[in-house]
Amino acid sequence: MSNSLDPAALDAALENVHRAGMPGVFAEVRDGDQVWRGACGVADVATGRPVTADMRHRVGSITKTFTAAAVLQQAEAGRIGLDTPIGRYLPGLVPGERGRAITVRMLINHTSGLAEYLPYAYPSLKAFPALAETRPESLDDHRFTRFEHSELIEMGVAAPAVGTPGGAPGVYSNTNYLLLTRLLEEVTGTTADRYITRNVIERAGLTDTGFPAGPHIEGPHSHLYEAWFGMIDPPRDYSVFDMSWVGPAASLISTVADLNRFFRLLLAGEIVGPSSLEQMRGTVPVITQDGKKGDYGLGLYPMEEPGRARFWGHGGTVWGAGALAMIRADGRRQMAVAVNLQRWNRLDPSGRPAPHPLDDALAALHRVAMYG
Repeated sequence: MSNSLDPAALDAALENVHRAGMPGVFAEVRDGDQVWRGACGVADVATGRPVTADMRHRVGSITKTFTAAAVLQQAEAGRIGLDTPIGRYLPGLVPGERGRAITVRMLINHTSGLAEYLPYAYPSLKAFPALAETRPESLDDHRFTRFEHSELIEMGVAAPAVGTPGGAPGVYSNTNYLLLTRLLEEVTGTTADRYITRNVIERAGLTDTGFPAGPHIEGPHSHLYEAWFGMIDPPRDYSVFDMSWVGPAASLISTVADLNRFFRLLLAGEIVGPSSLEQMRGTVPVITQDGKKGDYGLGLYPMEEPGRARFWGHGGTVWGAGALAMIRADGRRQMAVAVNLQRWNRLDPSGRPAPHPLDDALAALHRVAMYG
C-alpha cells in the first residue's frame, strides 16, 4: 500500500507550522521513489535568512538509535550480551546489587530504574520535570561547560532510583545511554563517537551526519531558539552550545535527508541483522521525559493512528532544536522533520504545559507526511 506524495498538501502543512509560531521548519518525505523536500520560515529571526531543507541540525535523542545500533552490532559479534548485567562490564560505574540486576537490554529500553542525571548537572533544572519550579539560568551558565561523562553517570546512579531493574513502566533517562557509550568504549577499545561514526554513520553513507567537535555546528544551519516554557522571552539562540552534557546519547548533527537514509537502511537490515532489528522493535511501556506513557524498543519507538499503518523511528530535542524521523514498517513511506524552536508551551496555573497552536500544526504535518 502506498499513498503518493501530495506536494501541495505538504507545503500547506509546513506553512501552517510556521504560521502557528515556529520560526523555521524543514522536512523530507519519501514514498517509494518519490521524494519531497520543503522548508518554511527563517533560520535567523534578526536577519530573516530563510531555512532550507538541506540544513544541518542538532537532532537530539535520535542519536540514541545510532548508539543502540552500535551496541547491537557488538552483540552480534559476541562481545556484548544484551541480557548480561552491566556490572560485569562496568563494575566501577554501576557497583553492587544494581550492577548485578541491570542488564544491557534494560539500559537500551530504559527499564534500568536509573534516574536522569540532567537535573543534577543543571542545578536550576533541579525540579525537572516539575516545570513550574525550574528556571533557565543553567542554560547560559553551562553554554561552554565541558562535562565528563563519568561524572554525569555518577550523578544518575547516585540519584534516587526511579524504578526497579526490569520493572514496568520504565522511565526514559539519558543516564542509560551514557552508560551504553562507556560500554562501547570498554569492548571496542575506541571512543563511542569514533566507533559509531565508523560503523554506523559511514556504513550508512551519511555524508552530512556527525558528532560535533566543539560547541559550533559546522556547515549551513539555523539558529536554535529556546523559549523554556515562556521563561525566555523572546526565545534565545542556543545553536552554539557544548554538547558534552549529552555526548553520544543526544549530540548528533544531521540533515533530514541523512536521517531518512539511515532509518531506511536500518529497517532494511543493512546496519544490524534481521534478528537484531526484530529485538529493536520489541517494546515495553516507558514514561517519557514529559511524563507521558509510550512504548519503547531498543533505540526505536512506534507511532501509529488507529486503523492505520505503524511507523518506527525516534524523536529528539536539545536546547532550541527538535527533530522527528519515522519510517513505515514496510519501509516505503518516510518522513524527517526539523524545527528551530523548543518548549514553546507556556505553563498553566498547575505548572503543566498549556496547549499551543504549534502542537496541532505539527501533529497535522506529521499526519500528512506519514499518511498522505
